Parts: sequence; structure tokens; C-alpha cells
Amino acid sequence: MSASDPATADTARPATPSAAQERASGWRTIRRVAPYLWPADKPWARRRVVLAIIALVMAKLVAVATPFFYKAAVDALAGEGAAWMLAVGAVGLTVAYGVARLLEIGFQELRNVLFTRVGQRALRQLALETFGHIHRLSLRYHITRKTGGLSRIIERGVKGVDFLLRFLLFSIFPLFLQLLMIAVIFFLLFDVWYLAAVVVTISLYVWFTFRITEWRVKQRRIMNQQDTDANQKAIDSLLNFETVKYFNAEAMEARRYDGAMEKYEEAAVTTNYSLAFLNFGQSLIITTGLVVVMVLAALGVQRGALSVGDFVMVNAYMIQITMPLNFLGTVYREIRQALVDMAEMFDLLDQPPDVRDAAGAGALEVTRGEVVFDEVAFGYDPARPILRGIDLRVAGGETVAIVGPSGSGKSTIGRLLFRFYDVTGGAIRIDGQDVRDVTQSSLHAAIGVVPQDTVLFNDTIAYNIAYGREGATQAEIEAAARAARIHDFIQSLPEGYDTAVGERGLKLSGGEKQRVGIARTLLKNPPVLLLDEATSALDTQTEQSIQESLRAMGQGRTVLTIAHRLSTVVDADRIIVLEDGRIVEEGTHDALLARRGRYAQMWARQSVEEA
Repeated sequence: MSASDPATADTARPATPSAAQERASGWRTIRRVAPYLWPADKPWARRRVVLAIIALVMAKLVAVATPFFYKAAVDALAGEGAAWMLAVGAVGLTVAYGVARLLEIGFQELRNVLFTRVGQRALRQLALETFGHIHRLSLRYHITRKTGGLSRIIERGVKGVDFLLRFLLFSIFPLFLQLLMIAVIFFLLFDVWYLAAVVVTISLYVWFTFRITEWRVKQRRIMNQQDTDANQKAIDSLLNFETVKYFNAEAMEARRYDGAMEKYEEAAVTTNYSLAFLNFGQSLIITTGLVVVMVLAALGVQRGALSVGDFVMVNAYMIQITMPLNFLGTVYREIRQALVDMAEMFDLLDQPPDVRDAAGAGALEVTRGEVVFDEVAFGYDPARPILRGIDLRVAGGETVAIVGPSGSGKSTIGRLLFRFYDVTGGAIRIDGQDVRDVTQSSLHAAIGVVPQDTVLFNDTIAYNIAYGREGATQAEIEAAARAARIHDFIQSLPEGYDTAVGERGLKLSGGEKQRVGIARTLLKNPPVLLLDEATSALDTQTEQSIQESLRAMGQGRTVLTIAHRLSTVVDADRIIVLEDGRIVEEGTHDALLARRGRYAQMWARQSVEEA
């Protein structure tokens, strides 16, 4: 019987770990999975696991006893055997044999029924933990991640846990239990040579399977790397569909994808060759062991030491041995692969977020909405500082615009306020509370952000607006849409608020997406508002209409506007000019123009460009 090769595989790691490192990683992974299998807070789950193990042991006891009925039926037909065999008769013994087979299957299915809910709950819990952890990881991680590779890691890791939960407990343990029972029976009912033949066969099979499988895992790792690379290239190309079209690069993308698939093809061929070698070697060892034991039994029958029923029983037990041994080959490879898959996922879970809530952090309490930057310094790379001692106070209800050339640190200020990153020097305070001392959840709830490019979920307009506040009613959604001046447009659509916006909102224009984003933020109703170049990607006419909505949204709120186009911030209470990470000018629009400094130069240049 040939073992099949698993379809799923793990992403390759940057460096090939040693055998000792892999064993240590495997045990670490098993220890991580154990709490899901034996949850301390769920007594019902532990009871189900215990009952499932009992059902498993009963199934193996019945399985080992079944060949006795087979032997007895054959001896009864031959007129041999004990008196009770002859009394029961061949028909009765055959029926007993059938009942035993049925009981074995029944206990196995009972085991599955008992364990299914435990296993599915574990998968759900682990998937939720992974999903939540990924959202807790910092922006620094998400900027550098590869979506395609990440999705593969999660998918294969969860499947690996599913396999390990089912097979480690219900395949490896019962397999060795059954082999031990059969070895004891051979020793007690026959002689030591039968036991020796079985032990040698099993030992050679296990040694050969493990050695070749370890080699194959290295081959699979190469194949997995190419698989992930090809998948990443495909997803990256599809996510940038419009760019591919703009540059007429379909053929180039196809060549890149085919190049990755070619490497995968070579690795897959080598892996399949090694599988064929493994299957043939396993069959050779098992068949040799089976022939040796059956020859011993045949010689025993010829000498009169064994009955024909004994010969049949020996054959039945050898079949019971060979089937699980073939199964061992497949299960070991699957478990080995599952451990690698899961290790990658647990490595992801062990990835620490750069930004964490401080111990004992409380909720942010916003009374006035005052925002203070106190000597704030920051750099994405310690060797390349972005902000250099920013001192800025924004009073509650005040609108402050931050302008400056590209690379001056404007958007970085917004990211630090929202605490995507922690400052490397100084502090940011809201109403006197350091943002590092409050929970991220309460901080995020207090700040509304309208980014340069509003990205929408592939759902309805109503869903995307309601995303601003969970549990919002339809009336509240429509009120937010009216305030963002998009209600009439939505009503004009055939499906109204139930209109699907498409992937990333591509079915809507830039201005329509921005208005949905504004409505979403209005529904959130935050005391502090951050406008991060909210209209810079729009045409002038659309920008002017959106600006009216933004000004209305800022009423009664503290507003920080990060802008590239100066015409959008002339009405701000104050304008801050950043250059090289420092505040170089500050004042109203008219005051800054009168100063004839950096802001006046920027205004003159943009006026010429617009003219």
C-alpha cells in the first residue's frame, strides 16, 4: 500500500535549521498546542477527550480480538479447535467475527463524534487568536509584510493544528498500542521468532521512514519557498491590476509568475521522485516481514504445531500490522509537515507588537480636546531622524494645519498622534494625558481620521458608513451621509445604501469614496479629528466641495489638518510650517504671507503651478 503525499506545505524559512533545532521547535509547537487539546477552562472539553480516548482503546482491544474469531471459524470448518469452537459452529463464529468488526468501527466513530467539538473549538480559538494578533501588530510590521505569504502561513498553520489534534492523539498513540498488543500475542501464542520477525520489520520500517522523510522535508521546504513566492507574485500582480494595465505589463507579469512556477515545478518533481522511493522501500520492508512470518506459520502447520486457523490468524495479525505501518509513514510525514507549518504560525504569534499598552493603562478621558506635542523626536530608523524636537499646542476646538515639503515629517506627526508608533523622545499629550499611558483602544476611539485615500471594504455603502460606530441604526447612517453631503447621491443609485462598492471601493469615484469616509468618521463622532491630506488626491472642483464637508465636520472639534495643497488650509486658526523635522514658521495664513518667509515661498510656487 503506497502512502500519499500531503498537499499542503510550509513556507520556507530564511535559514535551514539543524535537526536539533527542528526537534526543539517541534516539541515547542506541541507544547503550544496542548492547551487547545486540554483546555483548563472547559471541563466539558476535557471530559470529551477522556471519553474519546476510552473509545479509542476499546476499538483497539476489539480489533486485536477479532482475528481470534476468524481463527476459530476456520478451525471449526476444518473440524479442529477447542470443544467450544465446535459447539458454537462456524456460522456462529463468523457472525461473532462480523459483530467484532462492527464494534471496532462503532468505537472509532464514537471517538470521532466525541472529539469533533473539541477539535473545532480549538481551531476556532486559534484562528481568532491569530487574526486578533495580526491586527495588534504595529504599522511597521504591516508596511513590510507580504499579504500573500502571510495568508498562506495562517491557512497552513490552522490546517496543521487541525491535523495534529486529530492524528497525534488518535493515530500515533493507538498505532503503537495496537502494535504492542500484537507483539505480545505473537510472543505468548507462538514463539520468540515470530516476535523477533515483527520487531525487526517494525524497527526497519520506522527507521527507513523517518530517515527518508527527514530528507524529504528539506526538499519540501525548497518547494514551499517557491510555492509561496509564486503565490505572492500572483496576489501582488492582481492587487496592482490597474498598474499592470497602465504599463502594458501583462506579458512581463506572466513571465515573472512562470519563472516562479518553473522553480516550483523542479522542486515538486524532486519531491515526487523521493516519494516514489519512499513508498517502494516501505513496501519492500513490509512485504519481506510478512513473507518471513507467514513462512514460519506455514512450517508450523506442516509440523502439526499449528492449525490452519492459526495460520489464518497470523495472516490477519500481519495485515493489522502492515496497514497501520503504511499509515505511520503518511501520518509521520503529515505530522512532521504540520509541525513545520504550525511553527511558522506560532512564530507569527510570537512576533511582538512595537506598540503596547502600558501596565495598568487606563482609558483616555477627553474633556477639552487639547493636544500637546512636547519636544517630540522620532525616526523610523535611529540613524535617520524624522522629527527633531517638535513643540506644538493645539487648544480644544482649534483647527491647526501642518504644511511643509515632502519628507518634512507631516504625516509622521499624524501617525504618532494615533500611536501607530511611539515617540523616541519627548511626549504627546491629550488633555494632559500621555498617549503612552492610556489604552490604545480608548485613544483610537477619541481620534477620527480622514486619510488621503479612503479605502472601503468590499461591501455595501451602508456597511462602510456604519463601520464608524458598531451598532449604528439606519437613521444614524443616513444622518451621517447627509452631513457628508452624499445622501442624495446614494439615494439616486438603484440599490441605494445596499449598493456594493467593490474591492477597496473601486466602484466609486475618488470624491464619492472620500465622502463615504467623511460620513464614517462623522458617525464615529470623535472629539479630535485628523485630516491627513484628505483632498490632495482629488481634482480642484471636487476638492472644494469636499472642503465644505470637512469644515462642517470640524465644528466643535480639535482638528489637525496635514496638507500639501496650501489652498485647503487658508481658513485654519493656525498654520505650522515644517521643514527637515522642525517647526520653522507658525501663524495664520495672512500673517505668514506678510512674513515673506518659507510659507510665502510655498504659496507663491503653488499659485503659479495652479495658474
